Amino acid sequence: MSGLMETHIKSLPFLHRGKVRDIYAVGDDKLLVVQTDRLSAFDVVLDDPIPNKGKILTAMSNFWFKKFGNLMPNHMTDIDPVSLVAPEEREQVEGRAIVVKKLKPLAIEAIVRGYIIGTGWKDYQKTGSVCGIKLPEGLKEAQKLPETIFTPSTKAAVGEHDENISFEQMEKIVGPDIARQVRDLAIKLYTEASEYAAGKGIIIADTKFEFGLDANGTVHLIDEILTPDSSRFWPASSYQVGSSPPSFDKQFVRDWLEVQPWNKQAPAPHVPDDVAQKTAEKYSEALRLLTA
Repeated sequence: MSGLMETHIKSLPFLHRGKVRDIYAVGDDKLLVVQTDRLSAFDVVLDDPIPNKGKILTAMSNFWFKKFGNLMPNHMTDIDPVSLVAPEEREQVEGRAIVVKKLKPLAIEAIVRGYIIGTGWKDYQKTGSVCGIKLPEGLKEAQKLPETIFTPSTKAAVGEHDENISFEQMEKIVGPDIARQVRDLAIKLYTEASEYAAGKGIIIADTKFEFGLDANGTVHLIDEILTPDSSRFWPASSYQVGSSPPSFDKQFVRDWLEVQPWNKQAPAPHVPDDVAQKTAEKYSEALRLLTA
């Protein structure tokens, strides 16, 4: 299927190609971040694009950043990305790029869980806990947790796997004060977003945030937020405890990959066009419902 897998912008200095984003320098203090149509599943970048995924995720992140701009500082600027590149390069950034402040990313991912699913469910089945947090006995898959939990992880490089860590391990990585700020901000964001989404018929089961520091050590919200790539979105109308619900996110691709003869190492299996298209439709539907 057609989609933008890589950008090739010559009018700005290229800095980094991540799992799904390409990053360019804008002077010394800003970055151009382009959301491609690449998809990462099980920490492996797939070779096949999800059509228009980058534009959908950019629109959704921009919506949430504006909605929650009063809660905490974030990396957004008002600079139009199209104004920074050559005319022949505008198609690569239009609708899928943002210009952000250059901040120092924290070396952890801030994961918040309101329901038990995914790796959290697997951990719970083995240990009765998630990231060292003891949970009540008898929980079922996809059940709402008695209270929201914060379960940080390491931030792995491309091709490597993130690892769940305890809050105490996170404190050692970023320091106790920053760790507490990040935990409290992440839970607050998740709680407010979940309440909003519930009114749109969507359950946010869990989500991942990333944070960075400015020169003064102030914590900023960065990266993307509350998108189908960083969250599990479930339609409330079909939610049932005891099984993994249908979703508006990349779980559709994950489920397809789970039944393939694959060891979760690169290269990933080729994604059929119908699976890629169905995933794109789910992303688009999430955007429509949440931003309507």
